[in-house]
Amino acid sequence: MAVDLTIVGSINLDLVARVERLPRAGETIAGLSFERFPGGKGANQAVAAARLGARVKMIGAVGADPFADEALTELRHARVDLQLQSEGVTGVALILVDDAAETQIVVVPGANALVQPRSPGGAVLTQLEVPDEVVLAAAQGADFFALNAAPARPIDVEPDLLIVNELEHEVVSRGKLVAVTYGAAGAALFEDGREVARATPPTVDAVDGTAAGDAFAACLVVSLLEGRARDDALRRACAAGAVAASRHGAQPSLPTASEVDAILAT
Repeated sequence: MAVDLTIVGSINLDLVARVERLPRAGETIAGLSFERFPGGKGANQAVAAARLGARVKMIGAVGADPFADEALTELRHARVDLQLQSEGVTGVALILVDDAAETQIVVVPGANALVQPRSPGGAVLTQLEVPDEVVLAAAQGADFFALNAAPARPIDVEPDLLIVNELEHEVVSRGKLVAVTYGAAGAALFEDGREVARATPPTVDAVDGTAAGDAFAACLVVSLLEGRARDDALRRACAAGAVAASRHGAQPSLPTASEVDAILAT
């Protein structure tokens, strides 16, 4: 049975240049290719959750500009219920991806900085590419509140589920249940500081890690809402992240539930 999930977060257009290696400060290098993809952590997680079988509502903002329709393409294809403001200019992410799938990302928030606080209730997942007051309002009245604290900054909230990588965990650590990702080494779940589950991802040829964390976050939340055991939910989340890392682009890389099942079966 499909679960209901509201995503409150960012919507961007990703401008992606592929390079052999990431440039050093002050260095100019030649790019290998350039592409545009719908992105934003909120939109990525909304598309991921919908592809994994959830009924998804997306609360966010785009600008009244030509980038808006392009940024919403995959959300519409995934049949996400869009509840959007039109404010300013659409957010943009400038992304460099090297041959080892490492990234450098600069996000220009645009309309994402103008999202109005709302308290949708039910199960909610949000990130930190929108203002603090939006995140805090989303937590109010939620039956289940998950926070992917990226990009990390201190915020006065204790979510039911906190999702962070190792570096983000140094900045944000409060959560009733805390998922920490360790890249290729996998992820662990902690409750009251005690490890309660650990999983490693299946081996893939990584080509682009842009949306791997968003695939992980969405899959973990959806899996827990479906009532799966914590170790199973974490294992599926690691697999979803691995599939995303093996494909180019943010939203085009996000797997379906059947694709997660398939890689876990190999």
